Amino acid sequence: MTARKPGAPMPAKLRALIHSSVAHPARSIPCPHCHASAGQPCTLRTTSRHLPKPHPQRVSAWAQQTAVCPECQTAPGTPCHDERRPRTTVHPRRYQEAEATAA
Repeated sequence: MTARKPGAPMPAKLRALIHSSVAHPARSIPCPHCHASAGQPCTLRTTSRHLPKPHPQRVSAWAQQTAVCPECQTAPGTPCHDERRPRTTVHPRRYQEAEATAA
């Protein structure tokens, strides 16, 4: 078997363009689950493997920081609630609102 020459490396400018176009907007904040820094992909704690999508906790925290919840009428930065009982995640409609503002 013959050794194959590696191809040309991808230019850093092109690599950044590809990664920025597919990155979820939730990457703009740190992940509360795996503690990935803002701008960095989420990782598995055991293997440190990068995940293609952010953890649900990160997406929830991002939606909480960026959008008003149409369901419980809470302001950005305020957690969602169900009849004054706090929720661990945000309402589904708040996700939609956050995605609409990011687009």
